[in-house]
Amino acid sequence: MESVIFVASHMFAIFKKEIQQFFSSLVGYVAIIVFLALLGLFLWIFPDSNVLDTGFANLDYFFYVTPKIFCILIPAVTMRSFAEEINTGTIELLSTRPVTELEIVLGKYFAALALVVITILPTLIYFYTIYHLATPAGNVDIGGVLGSYLGLLFLGAVFVAIGIFSSAITSNQIVAFILAVFLCFSLYISFDYIAQFSTFLGKYDYIIASLGLNSHYDAMGKGVIDSRDVIYFLSVISLFILSTRTALSSRRW
Repeated sequence: MESVIFVASHMFAIFKKEIQQFFSSLVGYVAIIVFLALLGLFLWIFPDSNVLDTGFANLDYFFYVTPKIFCILIPAVTMRSFAEEINTGTIELLSTRPVTELEIVLGKYFAALALVVITILPTLIYFYTIYHLATPAGNVDIGGVLGSYLGLLFLGAVFVAIGIFSSAITSNQIVAFILAVFLCFSLYISFDYIAQFSTFLGKYDYIIASLGLNSHYDAMGKGVIDSRDVIYFLSVISLFILSTRTALSSRRW
């Protein structure tokens, strides 16, 4: 029990340090403002996508476009996680302290994930607005919305894991950003395109599509939380977190 508390205290110290860095600079504020501004434009201003013109009181477009924004926004937030410390040499200093690589990774991971959660929370205002715009008021698929929000959180959690992994294998923040964007988009939509190849249609298309993030994200958006989808997301997150720890450990080797 004491060892668990000891580990948690190390993680919290790193978590607190990262959160302070996010909001002591413009990174955290810019991420939140850009995210909300883009969604606001898509949902309420741009023609063919804004709710007022379409006449349908739902958040379908919100849950469609948000993952695409996350594929760029989250790598931009996480690209400095390890790359900056590797470049400046402070990662060696951090490694000499009584803290394991996994504690370092988890501390940074949960800090970036907390920023994602903080970014998503204000969008509940959109749901509140849609709820009252519906005719009659409240005529909204609440189960589908809640499932989509949960899927969005899992999707964000995967992108954060990919982002810190990309940052841990290079000292260049731009390279970390490009690599993370590539991996996020690839895992999110590439399997859907591959499944459409004539070679796989009608045979293996479902299996190939299920390897991608989008398939499980869409499944949650239907309002039915399947344990297979949850296990899939947790497995991908664990894979990238362990890969990040291995990347840090290899610096000692």
